[in-house]
Amino acid sequence: MKAKQLRNLAFTLHRYIGLAIGLVLIVIGLTGSLLVFNGEISEFITTCKFGQVIPQAQEQLIAPEKILNIAQVAHSNWRLRRLFPPEDNHHPYTVEMTSPDENPNLYVHGWQEVLINPYTGVVMGDYPERYSYDRFLVNLHYRLFAEHIGIAIAGICGLLMVFLTITGLILWPGWRKLISGFKIKWNAHSKRVNFDIHKVVGVITAVFLVLTFFTGFCWNFAGFVNPIIYAVTFSPQKPVEHIEPVSQPIPGKQPLTLTELLDQVNTALPGGIVSEIGGFSTPKDGLYVSLTFPQQSADSWVEIYLDKYSGKVLQIDKHEGASQSLGDKILNSFDTLHFGTFGGLPTRIFYVFVGLAPFILFITGFVMWWYRKRPTTSLLTQANAQK
Repeated sequence: MKAKQLRNLAFTLHRYIGLAIGLVLIVIGLTGSLLVFNGEISEFITTCKFGQVIPQAQEQLIAPEKILNIAQVAHSNWRLRRLFPPEDNHHPYTVEMTSPDENPNLYVHGWQEVLINPYTGVVMGDYPERYSYDRFLVNLHYRLFAEHIGIAIAGICGLLMVFLTITGLILWPGWRKLISGFKIKWNAHSKRVNFDIHKVVGVITAVFLVLTFFTGFCWNFAGFVNPIIYAVTFSPQKPVEHIEPVSQPIPGKQPLTLTELLDQVNTALPGGIVSEIGGFSTPKDGLYVSLTFPQQSADSWVEIYLDKYSGKVLQIDKHEGASQSLGDKILNSFDTLHFGTFGGLPTRIFYVFVGLAPFILFITGFVMWWYRKRPTTSLLTQANAQK
């Protein structure tokens, strides 16, 4: 295929694919911009709604088992799911609880978070998961409020966005003259200014649009993509289902207190910082504790399971970035590439603008299409008038 034919084909595909899926890409892009700082925004909303914990002496912290009792009393018909200790002395305990009629699909019935002051034991408020700010955005960004169909549509649009970016790079005028590819003539005709904005925004964000939308496609079609990545990298694939160890109830004996079990965890893994505790749904569940260690990298953590009656360590799973297979490293890198956390605050701020790019590109692309369409429409009108 000749260069001119390739360019014409790229132009046609770029135009009509962009017009067809542009609105979906705008939704995904704008919600993605908000999700870049999702943690900070969610914390701000939570603080405004429920207030902030006033730090007190460390020894006045309420024991975690009492926190669980407080949550259970406040919601007697709900089941305990997980407990998240305070991140620092300004944060509350967070107890995650599930509905008594919970469906395996948590997005149908959902769960709620109960925020409890770690010093006073006062329930600061309830945060229903399905009404939370971040869950609203994630549902819109990831599944377009359409469950499995929405996941498929968003994933396909993500892959098509990668294709749009590639065809856009083929059409970029900077290949002929580099300076012109990055220049916007603000004093030119509005048609030219519109075109210049389209080409400059497109080329500046091209690489990052590919990273965000391709990783999004991979997540939405993980069942198809993950095995390919493991196969190509010759990496052992993790089992689909993880069978968690169980406790052995002892007749006539109550389970150990959570404080006693956490002492066992500290003995087995000294120096660990508890980030999550689970295993409260049934008496047979093994107590699950997730820990991080200051000396380890951010992508490393340890999971430990204990028998709730004997305190015996049932299993320890270490997740260390250095020991991961190449396939796991690639899949784990998707999170930083998708949200722009690989470069700290500067790249996160830049990713906010990357999320705005589909909106700018669609509007400027639509205007270019309209300019091309308008003369044809005018000629047809004149021809009809002459008849």
